[in-house]
Amino acid sequence: MNYKHLFYFWNVARHGGILRASEAIHISPQTLSGQIKLLEESLGTPLFRQRGRRLELTEAGDVAREYADEMFSLGAELEQVIRGYPRGRPVEFRVGVSDALPKSVAYRLLRPAISLDKEVRIVCREWRLDRLLNELGQHRLDLVISDAPTHAAVDAKPYAQRLGRSAVVFLAHPELAKRGSGDFPERLQDIPLLFPGEDSALRNAIDRWVKRRNLRLYTAGIFDDMALMAAFGREKIGAFPAPATLVDEFTADGPLVVLGQADGVYVDYYALSVERKTRHPCVAAITAAARDSLEPA
Repeated sequence: MNYKHLFYFWNVARHGGILRASEAIHISPQTLSGQIKLLEESLGTPLFRQRGRRLELTEAGDVAREYADEMFSLGAELEQVIRGYPRGRPVEFRVGVSDALPKSVAYRLLRPAISLDKEVRIVCREWRLDRLLNELGQHRLDLVISDAPTHAAVDAKPYAQRLGRSAVVFLAHPELAKRGSGDFPERLQDIPLLFPGEDSALRNAIDRWVKRRNLRLYTAGIFDDMALMAAFGREKIGAFPAPATLVDEFTADGPLVVLGQADGVYVDYYALSVERKTRHPCVAAITAAARDSLEPA
């Protein structure tokens, strides 16, 4: 059997079609289709059937998919184990960080990976979660750190381990904090607000909380980067929500005070991998240390 053909089949099965798979692994649809046809001829049975505009696995295709899942997962595990095996050679750790994740949270979660008793070379990629998950599925990343367990645009779902969570508070410059009447959170209605972008799990959690509380808020700004949002907050442009785990950091860097905690609102943080258990020492260090920097999962 040609294992390159099997790899192409595996990607088409995971992505649900030739076009999506071709975009993910950068192979033309025509080449991909031809390679799968060669695999089916060598096996003597069709692996896909056409169902409308979609490809559907045959019974033989289901069996082949199960074996391919295990084979390529074992291959990735082998690479992880062998990559740093020669003595004196640093362990390479390839990690993706969702661009919606606050940089400070990402650093706290990744810091244990470079604190091992062996030399580690970390390769860190920041991107949209859907792109990172595609890279993870191609075994180009060992781990993805995110505030969401998966992405709707990605067919293949990763194994998600929740590392921990953080409560959410609102911060503001002391002068803004004096505005408004009544208690928190109703007083937020008298203060301009800054919010993270819509791709952020924090934003989605806050939106649900605002609706549940029936609050009418004025949005003065929307930011994809939390550090930039905090910088605007220090300049009295507006109050803003933030993970409670970062309060000490934000208040230490400038004149910010806590207005109050959003009741029942939490942001979860996840380690995403292609295997349920991974032997990579950096992944083990991250998951073991997460409980010290976040609330328990």
